[in-house]
Amino acid sequence: MSDPLTDLGEILASLDVTVRPDPYVFAVVEAGSPVVGDAPAVIVEDEGVTVVVTTARARDHDLADAPAFAWLTLTVHSSLDAVGLTAVVSGALADAGISCNVLAGYHHDHLLVPWAARHRAVAVLRALRPPA
Repeated sequence: MSDPLTDLGEILASLDVTVRPDPYVFAVVEAGSPVVGDAPAVIVEDEGVTVVVTTARARDHDLADAPAFAWLTLTVHSSLDAVGLTAVVSGALADAGISCNVLAGYHHDHLLVPWAARHRAVAVLRALRPPA
């Protein structure tokens, strides 16, 4: 894999997005819950453990119904030190009236947007690329 990008212009020029096929939900669980090991995202807070799991896994673990989100991945490898990407992406989605929850991994940024808005969100994000 190439070195992570730090320049916002280069990041936006390389920006693309993929969408995972299943809807996801946020749920708060006990630290020892078996769903923690199944979750692609786990955030430990003072108030509890938040997991992000597919709606199917949530049902398997009898978790409460929650709004469904689409999991989008920005496929550009931006540096953890890059400045401005989250602001540009979340700002563009906010301007389009789309809520966005951001998770950062080492290689990519991940966005959870309302399931029904996923196609619009992809279009908004792809429009951030400068014209060729």
